[in-house]
Amino acid sequence: MIEPLKKNSKMKKRRGPVLLVIMDGVGYGKYEQGDAFKAALTANLDKLQADCPTVKLKAHGKAVGLPSDDDMGNSEVGHNAIGCGRVFDQGSKLVSESIRSGNMFSGETWTKLTTNCKSADSTLHFIGLLSDGNVHSHLDHLKAMVIKAKEDGVKNVRVHALLDGRDVGETSALDYFDPFETFCKDLSSDGFSARIASGGGRMAITMDRYGANWDMVRRGWETHILGEGRTFSSPHEAIETLRAETGAIDQDLPAFVIAEDDKPVGTIEDGDSVILFNFRGDRALELTRAFEDGDDFTEFDRKRNPKVEYAGMMQYDGDLHIPKQYLVTPPAIDRTMGEFLASSGVKSFAISETQKFGHVTYFFNGNKLGKFDDELETFEEILSDVVPFEQRPWMKCADITDRVLDVIKGGEYDFIRLNFPNGDMVGHTGVFQAVVCSIEGMDLCIGRLKKAVEEAGGVMIISADHGNSDDMYEHEKKDGAVKSHPDGSPKAKTAHSLNPVPCIIFDPEGRGEYKAELKEGLGISSLAATTLEFLGFEAPEDYDPSVLDY
Repeated sequence: MIEPLKKNSKMKKRRGPVLLVIMDGVGYGKYEQGDAFKAALTANLDKLQADCPTVKLKAHGKAVGLPSDDDMGNSEVGHNAIGCGRVFDQGSKLVSESIRSGNMFSGETWTKLTTNCKSADSTLHFIGLLSDGNVHSHLDHLKAMVIKAKEDGVKNVRVHALLDGRDVGETSALDYFDPFETFCKDLSSDGFSARIASGGGRMAITMDRYGANWDMVRRGWETHILGEGRTFSSPHEAIETLRAETGAIDQDLPAFVIAEDDKPVGTIEDGDSVILFNFRGDRALELTRAFEDGDDFTEFDRKRNPKVEYAGMMQYDGDLHIPKQYLVTPPAIDRTMGEFLASSGVKSFAISETQKFGHVTYFFNGNKLGKFDDELETFEEILSDVVPFEQRPWMKCADITDRVLDVIKGGEYDFIRLNFPNGDMVGHTGVFQAVVCSIEGMDLCIGRLKKAVEEAGGVMIISADHGNSDDMYEHEKKDGAVKSHPDGSPKAKTAHSLNPVPCIIFDPEGRGEYKAELKEGLGISSLAATTLEFLGFEAPEDYDPSVLDY
């Protein structure tokens, strides 16, 4: 256990708890058209912003450890930054540097997997998200590995490619699949063969998280590993056909298998090597378990579990050592706010629904499952509905709020953190009306929390991990005009935004210890020091500064 925090001489702890409310996917939009957060009726948030100290925080790019300020933030790196109080280089940046330096390809894992393919004359498989969204994966990483595999003497590469449509344009799949198919064909010479073998939308197969819907993983297993499912001669044919038949956007497109002479071109067999090339952990853990858990795996019937050399792009869980083999070492995030609070005897309560439960626990605590102190920490999950989010846009915000109100009233916890997933999960659907509804439902809940915090004499810090609901339409870069479909309807944007996010301080029993004007130019990593100060502690010296100005 690390050293306890020092008492704050500038600020005494309030009589009630400190409540950190993370409005997932809520930012301040650049354009009025398509800004569902601005379009929503948010009387409670409007009043809070008018009456309370408020400032904008950076939540993308270098401010959260990503390679450049052209990179959108995401929930993983956002909660890392909020929970650890400073910025670490994150997945994409680490992988890019490992490829650039050659460290990935000289490492033990890459050498082991490629040597296995050469000695057994077997296939090297890549499974992951085929886009340049840079949230879960990046196409450039995959291409670099395919090229290096050929240079290292691997003869057969098969790619099991998931359609994005979430961190990139909702129907942009062919912008990635067609050029990648050409890339594979151009590289396939001198006895080397590279092909896309299977695919499907990321929200239809494979990329479930937090055990919300294991059936997605089962469908992915049957598609990628077993080669079961509807077959097509090419990914282009599959995508065009399934779009026409279903009307689905990319993330929801059904699974497909590529076949020749009625035989799948890339099933995964004994002796093969497999790399899950997503670097982000939350949607990689379940498929990893299906490969690694052996006879202990009971989530679905795998039918066949091939004996392969399996590796992840990164280690997705450092505490549980998942996966056992990985190509790039993840950031070593230590001395998180949660660990400091446990060492200082502070009782903490973390809650969200399934879709973001891991973010207020695993990611908040520096990519670590479990607790720092079982007696001081309570984690509570509200089960998410397994339905398309646009059909229940309010999600479980009322249930989360009900439970938090009970916890505030109970008076047992000094620090309460929660995540409302609405702005992000509904934002990813691209359905503007549903997103507006989701924000309005969340606002009602914030009004209820405000009343409870005031009665308890606590503090409520309201912020977000990144933007999304604030930028729901695609815009022209030149003049900001909304892009339209042929029928004149606006083109939906399902990806995160590059916009700043709110930081609102509701402190009804404040004693004037700090200025009404909060510090500007900071990122969401500053929320940790801010929270610690309201809890009556000094933030560690290496934490990014609090937004409070004394």
